[in-house]
Amino acid sequence: VAGLVDQMGGQFPELKAQQTLIEKVIEEEESSFLRTLATGINLLDGVMAEVRKSGGERISGKDAFLLYDTYGFPIDLTELIAREQGIEVDLEAFEKELQAQKERSRNAAAVDTDDWKELIHIKQSEFIGYDTLSAEVKIARYRRVSSKGRVSYQLVFDRTPFYGNSGGQIGDIGYIETANERIPVVATEKENGLIIHIVTQLPENPEATFMAVVDPEKRQAAANNHTATHLMHEALRKVLGTHVEQKGSLVTPEYLRFDFSHFQKVTHEELRRVEQLVNRAIRANYPLDATKEEAAAAGAMMLFGEKYGDRVRMVRFGTSVELCGGTHVSATGNIGFFKILNESAISAGVRRIEATTGAKAEEVIYAAEDTMRNVADYLNNPQILQSIKKIMESNEALKHEMEAIRREQVAEWAAKIVDSTPERGGMRLMATQTDRRPDFIKDLAFAVRSRSKNIVLVIGSINDGKPTLTVALGDDIVAQGVNAGVVVREAAKAINGGGGGQPFLATAGGKNPDGIQAAIDKAVELIVEQVK
Repeated sequence: VAGLVDQMGGQFPELKAQQTLIEKVIEEEESSFLRTLATGINLLDGVMAEVRKSGGERISGKDAFLLYDTYGFPIDLTELIAREQGIEVDLEAFEKELQAQKERSRNAAAVDTDDWKELIHIKQSEFIGYDTLSAEVKIARYRRVSSKGRVSYQLVFDRTPFYGNSGGQIGDIGYIETANERIPVVATEKENGLIIHIVTQLPENPEATFMAVVDPEKRQAAANNHTATHLMHEALRKVLGTHVEQKGSLVTPEYLRFDFSHFQKVTHEELRRVEQLVNRAIRANYPLDATKEEAAAAGAMMLFGEKYGDRVRMVRFGTSVELCGGTHVSATGNIGFFKILNESAISAGVRRIEATTGAKAEEVIYAAEDTMRNVADYLNNPQILQSIKKIMESNEALKHEMEAIRREQVAEWAAKIVDSTPERGGMRLMATQTDRRPDFIKDLAFAVRSRSKNIVLVIGSINDGKPTLTVALGDDIVAQGVNAGVVVREAAKAINGGGGGQPFLATAGGKNPDGIQAAIDKAVELIVEQVK
């Protein structure tokens, strides 16, 4: 990678600037593919084993598609590995499964759209929403849309205060009205230079003049989050480094989501620093400075494939400068407060932060305070950390005490089982049903084996409604060819389950607790048949 960057760095200087990030991303992609490869090979081995077990010579198209669609294992690799093992892949059935999946996707997204009915000829919608949230408008064109049995109408106005979904910011909602009716605008989209307003009913008179009104609270909340996104972008570059670049975003009235290039998890300390920088910018109350400039001379990054015209809108808040056509606060102080909700990875070299502002951020703080207060009340001690430490220490001590008691109980039970189980037919057979936990039964099985070389222990347990079968065999019984793993796999069919283990100790779980006694009986039958 370093050699390739050096070779191409002269023509593409951004490669040299982002060399560390590129190397980290390629390394993570390689590791991710190797993990996928290892998982796929293990699954494919299982599929081929089933094919051989059934006497077949071909992997079904369904199994091949499952490997491809669910686990990301390439079909050509499946075919290659199978061919090396003398097994074919039903490629024709695989293609049918693939086409069926594509058809399901097409049907899920199917939309029936009527032709536009034009009332006023316009080339593009005029957005006036930067300066006003209401205006008199006329419908320039409209059409009917049907999707999944629901009918809606798309309206295009000659001008509009509604912001259309674009640049990561979701569209405005609100209403249009005349003296006779009010119709909610449930969403606003942007398509081919047109701002499209979604309504669930067509106005009685589409040719009338309407008052279009944007929901002011939703707009303000969205503006808060959008401006906070810009401030956070700058803060991330200061805290993490200039390799941070925006890879995508979503701005809603409720929260903001920001995807950015970074090669490792952002620490709690780094997130706290980002929050502090953003809130510092909010308190500075930087005013909005939005200007139109020539794109060639703007000097700002063209982000994640966005398309810009010859003149671009530059949005400045203090030292934060970005190209943006979205809506923003008039000054950063209007945001009130900024709070990060979580941080996560979404792909190799790309992280995601979700955050919120204003009243929603207050709700997050109040919820955290309420939780801490409830915990303090429950502990009956305002010193929460100190109380929890004491509880943890006490719990650890009790665990050690209970473990000692359990070991003593296991030893007592093991001794009683061996002493009270007579030898018949060359073995000491103990078969019973209990409600003890599986870990207790396992410890018991080891303890019993250590006390008797010809012991046969078959225990069926039902714990939390789940049946478990355990088989333990002494060394002399194993020496005669009896295998506990084989026994439990066969006997577990009675509880609709399966399992396995070592020849001397094996367990199986199932889904049918009513069959536990039948499973015990079957295990005993299989063992008795083999013991000489």
